[in-house]
Amino acid sequence: MGRPVAARTGPYTWLGRSEGPGLGFQRVAEAKSGKNRLHFDVASPDPAAAQARVEALGGRLLEQYAPGGFLVMADPEGNEFCIIPPGPFEVDDEGRTDYLGDRHGS
Repeated sequence: MGRPVAARTGPYTWLGRSEGPGLGFQRVAEAKSGKNRLHFDVASPDPAAAQARVEALGGRLLEQYAPGGFLVMADPEGNEFCIIPPGPFEVDDEGRTDYLGDRHGS
């Protein structure tokens, strides 16, 4: 893709940004099954407000991912995406984070 690796944390690798969207990859233990899937992370300075907006537009929170600390949402067709803060945040070696603190799922 012509982009250098910008960061690695736990199972995640992010490519450096130039123009266009940022790209990151997650290593998973499960084998691929079915169609390839693409997962978007949408950055927002206020993830809770973005969650409310997504829900107002017909999306929903996927609470089964709450233990990982990410705000995982689904659009009305079930396509999953995360709402993340725009700046760096900590991720442990297992891929968990706590950028939402106790506000997760509110």
